[in-house]
Amino acid sequence: MNFDFSIISNALPYLWKGFQYTLELTVIAAGGGLFFGTLLALARLSSIRPLQLVAGGYVNLMRSIPLVLVIFWFFFLVPLILQAVTGADRPPQVGAERTAIITFIMFEAAYFCEIMRAGIQSIPRGQIHSAYALGLNYSQTMRLVILPQAFRNMLPVLLTQTIILFQDTSLVYVISATDFVGAAAKIAQRDSKLVEMYLFVAVVYFILCFTLSYAVKLLQRRIAVIR
Repeated sequence: MNFDFSIISNALPYLWKGFQYTLELTVIAAGGGLFFGTLLALARLSSIRPLQLVAGGYVNLMRSIPLVLVIFWFFFLVPLILQAVTGADRPPQVGAERTAIITFIMFEAAYFCEIMRAGIQSIPRGQIHSAYALGLNYSQTMRLVILPQAFRNMLPVLLTQTIILFQDTSLVYVISATDFVGAAAKIAQRDSKLVEMYLFVAVVYFILCFTLSYAVKLLQRRIAVIR
C-alpha cells in the first residue's frame, strides 16, 4: 500500500484547531465536573437523608450509563422536552458544542464525586472534631481543613480521571462536533487517507496520555514520600 503522510503537514492548521477544542472541552469539563462532584460528595456524606439519596441516585445513574448514550439523549431528547415545556413550534437547537460541555460536566461530576468522597473519608475524624473545638463551623471546617487535604490526597486519581476524560472527548465526534478526532476524520474522508490520519491521531493520543500518566505516577510517589 502506498501511504502518503504529507497530508498530515498540509492539514496541521485544521487539526490544531480541533485539538484546541479537545483541550478546551477537557479543561471545562474537568473544572465543572470537579466543582459539582465535590458538591455531590458533600451531599452524599451529609446527615440529611433525602440529600444523600438524591446525590447517590444521580451518581449511580451516571456511572451505570455509557457516556455516548448521555450525549445522544441530551442532543436529541432535550430539545423535544424544551419544545413540550415551552410550546414552541420547533425544538430549540441546543448545538453540538453546548451539548458536549453540559453532558461531560454532568457525567464527570459523578466520577469526581466518588473520588472526592474517598478523599474526604480518608481524613481522620479527629481533625473535624479539632476544627469544631477551635470554633469553626461545618462550612469552614470543610473549606479550610478537610477539602484541601482531600484534594492533595486524591490529586493523582483526579489527574488520572482527567486523562481518561481527555480520551473520552473523542466521543463528541458522534454529534458532529469538530474535535481532534472529528477534524482528522473529516480530512481522512475528504482525501481518502483514513489510515494515515487515524494512525497520526493514535500516535498523538498515545504520546500525550503516556507522558501524562507517567507524570502522574511520579507525582503519586512524591505525595507518598511527603506523607
